[in-house]
Amino acid sequence: MTTTLAVGVVGKDGAGGLTGQEAAQRLLATGANELPASKPANNWRIAGKVLSEPMLLLLIACGGIYLVLGDINEALVLLAFVFVIIGITFFQEHKTERALEALRDMSSPRAQVMRNGKPQSVPGREVVPGDILILAEGDRVAADAVLLSCLNMTVDESLLTGESLPVSKAAVDTAPAAMGSAGGEDTPFVFAGSMVVQGKGTAIVLATGTGTAIGGIGKALQSVDVTPTRVQAETASVVKYVALGSLALAVLLALWFGFSRSDWMAGTLVGLTFAMALIPEELPVVLTLFLGIGAWRIAKQRVLTRRIPVIETLGATTVLCVDKTGTLTQNKMAVAALFASGKVFDCTATQADLPEDCHEVLEYAILASHREPFDPMEVAIQTAGHSKLGKLGRTEHFHGSWGLIDEYPLSKELLAMSRVWASEDKEQYIIAAKGAPEAIADLCHLPEDQLKDLMQQVNRMAEQGLRVLGVARATFRPAQIPIATTAASSEELPENLPPIQHDFEFQLLGLIALADPIREGVPEAIKECQTAGIRVVMITGDYPATAKNIAAQCGMVSVGGSITGSELLDMDEAQLQQRIPDVSIFCRVAPEQKLRLVNALKASGEIVAMTGDGVNDAPALKAAHIGIAMGKRGTDVARESAAMVLLDDDFSAIVEAIRLGRRIFDNLRKTIAFIVAVHIPVIGMSFIPVLMGWPVVLMPVHILVLQLIIDPTCSLVFEAEQEEDDVMQRPPRKPDASIFNRQILWKGLLQGLTLLAAIVAMFYLARSQGLDTNQARTMAFTTMVLGNLGLIFINRSLSTKLLRNLTLPNPVLWWVVASALLILSLGLFVPALTSLFYFGSLPLMQLCLSAGTALICIAVIAAVKAAGWIRV
Repeated sequence: MTTTLAVGVVGKDGAGGLTGQEAAQRLLATGANELPASKPANNWRIAGKVLSEPMLLLLIACGGIYLVLGDINEALVLLAFVFVIIGITFFQEHKTERALEALRDMSSPRAQVMRNGKPQSVPGREVVPGDILILAEGDRVAADAVLLSCLNMTVDESLLTGESLPVSKAAVDTAPAAMGSAGGEDTPFVFAGSMVVQGKGTAIVLATGTGTAIGGIGKALQSVDVTPTRVQAETASVVKYVALGSLALAVLLALWFGFSRSDWMAGTLVGLTFAMALIPEELPVVLTLFLGIGAWRIAKQRVLTRRIPVIETLGATTVLCVDKTGTLTQNKMAVAALFASGKVFDCTATQADLPEDCHEVLEYAILASHREPFDPMEVAIQTAGHSKLGKLGRTEHFHGSWGLIDEYPLSKELLAMSRVWASEDKEQYIIAAKGAPEAIADLCHLPEDQLKDLMQQVNRMAEQGLRVLGVARATFRPAQIPIATTAASSEELPENLPPIQHDFEFQLLGLIALADPIREGVPEAIKECQTAGIRVVMITGDYPATAKNIAAQCGMVSVGGSITGSELLDMDEAQLQQRIPDVSIFCRVAPEQKLRLVNALKASGEIVAMTGDGVNDAPALKAAHIGIAMGKRGTDVARESAAMVLLDDDFSAIVEAIRLGRRIFDNLRKTIAFIVAVHIPVIGMSFIPVLMGWPVVLMPVHILVLQLIIDPTCSLVFEAEQEEDDVMQRPPRKPDASIFNRQILWKGLLQGLTLLAAIVAMFYLARSQGLDTNQARTMAFTTMVLGNLGLIFINRSLSTKLLRNLTLPNPVLWWVVASALLILSLGLFVPALTSLFYFGSLPLMQLCLSAGTALICIAVIAAVKAAGWIRV
C-alpha cells in the first residue's frame, strides 16, 4: 500500500489544512502513519519453533516406539525427559519475547495539525499526506513534510544522518512534489522522527508511514537475510549424519541379534538401546541450555538477547563497528573549554576552579540563551554555568531578576543572536550576544591582527572536534527605559532600540567550545576489546575532524587513516577490500554505506558486531553477525533489527557480553569432549557383548539413567564453569573454528576408550569369577557411572590439572555428584530399584573393586594429560 498522495501546489498562505472528512478518506487510502513492526512471537509460534527441532522429534518417536512395544516405564521416563527440555526451551524463548515486548514503547506520539481551519492535536498515526503540521521547539516531526513557513528553525536529524549538530531550515514559496534528502543547511524538508530543536513553522505532509525516509530504511531491512550461526549449522549437521548412521547400525545390530539368537523381540530392544546410546541427543540439549542460560547471564549485565543463537558468535567477534553519536558519545552537548584573555580553560577538569577571566564568558553566554533552554548547546551552557559559577557561590552572574526586553534572532546574514536585558537599576540595557566566532568578531569590529589571532584559536578548537561560539557584550542607554522587567510582548517593545545588532558597540569576551562528550567507561571498554584482539571501527555521519577527535579520546587506532562517504562512492569493491583492513574511522557515511561496510567486512572473513541506536543503523544492525542496539536512546526500528539490546546503553556491557561469549564457547568445547568420552563406553557396552555372544549388559533403563543424571546435568555443570584465566588476553577464535574439531574429538575418544577398557575388563573379570549376569552388570555399570563422574573433573578446565579442578568453585557440580551417587546407591541397595535396574546383590569388596577401577582409570587419564604425552 502506498503512503504518499499528490497534495497539489500549496502556497505559504494555503495552510488552512484538510477537513476532517478529507483526512479520514486519506487515512483509509494510505493507511496509518506508522512503520510495520514485526509481530512478537505468540505462545503457539514459540511452541512450534521448539517442537520443530529434529532431534527432539526423533526422541519423541523413540518414546512412542517403546509404548508400542509395551515397555511403558522406559517410554514414560524418556518422554518425560524430552518434555522437560521442551519446557526449558519454551520458557526461555517466551521470557525473551516478553522482555522485548515490555521494552517497546507502543504509544503513538501526538502531532499538531490544521484541521477544518483550526489547530488540532491528533495521534501521530492519523497524520496523512496533505496535512499541515504545526511545528514548535521540542516537537517530534510526525511525517516527511516541506516547510511552508518557519522562523529561526533548526532540526536534529541525527536519527537519519548521524550528524550530532542540528541543521537550519528554510521555507519555500511552493511545496515541491517530492522530498529531498536529509541533512544539509537551509533545506525546506523535515523528516519523520527528527526533532525541532529551535524555532517554529508550518509544513505540508508529503509522505507518511513506509513512504517516509524512515520507511525506506525499513524496506531495506526486508532484503537482509539472517543466517544461522556456525554452531547451529554444525550441530544440525552432526546430529543429522550421526542419527542416520546410528539408525542404520542399530538396524544391522538388531538383525544380527535376531539371526544369531533367534530372538527378534530382544533384537529390536537391543537395536533401540544401541540407537539411544549412539544418537547424540545431548547436542541440541546442550546448545539450548548453554545459550539459554548464557542469555540469562548476559541479561544480568543489562543486555537483552533477542536472538539467543548469536551468543555463541560473540566469542568469535573480530570487528566491533560502532556509531559515534549516541554510542561512543552521549548525544548531548557539554561545554568543553572556555577562551578568554588569551588563555584556554579546560572545563573537563572537574576539580579545577574557573578563572576570573572566564566568569563573564559564561555569564553572558547564559544571558544570550533562553531562560528555559531546549537547544542542546544552550542547555550545556546553562549546565556549565551552574556547575562552574554556582560552585564558587558567584550568584551575581545569574541575574534572575533582570527582565528581557528584546531579542535579535539568528539570521542567514548574521549567524549571531543577541538578547537585550533591563538591569536592576533601570539605567541602561545590557546586551548579550553569542554566535559563530566570525559573526561575533564582525559585531565587535575587531582589527585585523586581533581577528587573525582569534580565528587561529577557533581553528585549533575546531580541529579537536569542538563546536565553537563567540560571546560578546554591549550596553545601551535609551532615551526612555521601560518600567517592565519581564519579557515584553511585540506591542510593548521600545521603539528606540537600534534596528540591527551592528548598531551596538560590542566588546568581545571570549569563546565557548562545546563537544558531544564520550560515554563513561568507553575508553576502558575499547582498550579491553583491543587486548582481546577485537578491532573497533567507527562508522559515523559526522565530520572527519570530530570523528578523529572522538576516536583519539576513546583510544581507537586507525593505521590507514579515515575514509569519507564521498570516497566510498568512488571505490569499487576490490579497492574497498584493500583499504578496509587498516581503516578504523569512516566519517560522513550515509545509511546505505553503513550496510555496505558491514557486508564488506563480512566478505573479508570478519565476524562483525555492530552497535547503533538510530533508524539509519537498522540495516547494518540486521546484516551484522551480531547487531547490538541501544535500549534507552535507540529507536524501535533499531531494536527490532538487532540481535541484542543494551538496556542501560552501557557500552562496557558489550565487553562483558563478549567475555561471556568466549566463556560459553570454551565450555561448549569441554562439554563436547565429555559427551564423546561418555558415549564411547555406552556404545561399546551395547555393541561388544552382542558381537562376543555375551549377555546383554546395558538395558534401556541404564541408558536413560545415564542421560537423565549425567549428560544433561553435566551440561549445567560445564555451563557454570568460570572462564579460563586468559579468556580476554587471547585473540578471537578463528571464524571457521569448530566445536567438533579434531583435537576435541580425539580428546573425547581417548578418554572414552580408556574408560571403556576398564569397564570391559571389570565385566569380564566378574564373569570369570563366577558371578551371574546381573552381578557382573552391576560391577560394570558402577564403574561406568563413577568413571563418568571422574571425566567431569578431567574436563572442567582446558589448561589446569586434576587437583586444581577439584578445588575450582562450582556449586552445581557437587549437586550433580551427590545426585548421581544417590541414584546409584538406591539402585544398588533398594531391592525394588535393584530389580528395575537388572542389578544383582554384591559384597562390599566387589563394589570397592569397581570404584577403585574407575579411580585408577581417571588417574591414568589425568597423568597423561598433565605429562602432555597425548592431548587428553
